[in-house]
Formats: sequence, C-alpha cells, structure tokens
Amino acid sequence: MRENTEGLYCGMGGIQKLGTPDEVATQVSVNTRKGVERCIRYAFETCRARNKRKRLLLCAKTNVLTFAHDLWERAFHEVAAEYKDVATDYAHVDATCMWMTLQPERFDVIVTDNMFGDIITDLGAAIQGGLGIAAGGNINPDPGGVSMFEPIGGSAPKYKGKNMINPLAAISSADMMLRHLGEVEAGKSIEAAIMSVTQHKLKSLGAGRMGYTTTQVGDLVCEALA
Repeated sequence: MRENTEGLYCGMGGIQKLGTPDEVATQVSVNTRKGVERCIRYAFETCRARNKRKRLLLCAKTNVLTFAHDLWERAFHEVAAEYKDVATDYAHVDATCMWMTLQPERFDVIVTDNMFGDIITDLGAAIQGGLGIAAGGNINPDPGGVSMFEPIGGSAPKYKGKNMINPLAAISSADMMLRHLGEVEAGKSIEAAIMSVTQHKLKSLGAGRMGYTTTQVGDLVCEALA
C-alpha cells in the first residue's frame, strides 16, 4: 500500500544560486496526518479483508527521516490500536528490499510512503516475473471516491504493434477493479484463470518469451474462465 498524493512527489522545493559553485537544491517531503492516516487505515482494512496472515508491516526510514517518518510511525501505532486482530511489524526500507528479494513469502501486507512505495513496487513486480505481470490501483478510499486500475509498468515503445507483450498485468487490474467494486467472486475467477495459464501454458512471463502472442495469452485466460 503506497501513499500516492504526498511525500517527495508534491513538487515542493527549489534551487538557489543556480549554476554556481554554491548551488543549493532542496526537495520537501510533505506528509499530512490526514494523508498518512488515510493510507495506513486502508492498509489495515485490506490486511483484515485478505484474512491470510493478518500481518501489516510499516516500511519507512525512521532513523534518517526523523520528522516525516516519526509521523508515519506514530500514526501507524495509533491506528493499530483499533485493529487488535492484525499483527504489526516495522522494517527500514533497505531491509524491506533485502527481504523482498531473499524471502518475499515472509510478507503479507506492506504500507509505506510515496517514494519508497514507488521503488519497492517495481521490486515486487520483478520477483513476480517482471512489470508485465504487475497490476496496480490508484485507490480513493473515501466514500464515493473514484479509483483507477492499471498495470504498474510504463510504456514500452520497442514493443509497439508487435503483439508480443504480456497482457496479464492489465487483466489482473480488472481483477482488482472487480474486487474493489464488490464483485469479489468475479475477481477471484479472473485470478484463478491467470494462475492456471501461468502454471500450465506460458514458458515465461517476459515479452516475446511467453510462447504465445499478446492476443493468444488473452484468449487463454478467457478459455480458462469459460
């Protein structure tokens, strides 16, 4: 769970004495109690709804970001008091990246700030098989809020028009969207179809190495759904 409206992405900062030996550049990480708590609370709710290990880890860097991540840590523990059924844990971002690489199965749900979330989501995609398999959602947890679901990968111009990229991230995004809209069983059926295709059909998850075209992989998922 990545906070996606604040932090270093707010664009606050500036440059003084540009182009001189005394140039100074600053970038301000903006963290509001409202924004931080909203993200943390949504992470607790998601962890509870998954009903798996029910273990939520806060990924931060409290030993260096002593103001911004002090707010994150305090909000995390205060909200945790309302979710007695969810176990909590903490890890610095560097340790989180190490364990995601060595033992990704040790994690259940992770909540973190905008910058760290940007970094470790790509790491999470890599250990799944690449950006072509990683789905994402920009979720507005407020009542009536509009959310958007899409693959987390960026553009890949070299594959344009070649019908060779992996479509599973886009299909998985539809799974996430359906669950968010309350159509949980429909989402689960898409997930099961994807699992069947990746287990029994695809040679690889990488573009051009799947053993099928983009269109054919989509057709395989549809057949698995039937």
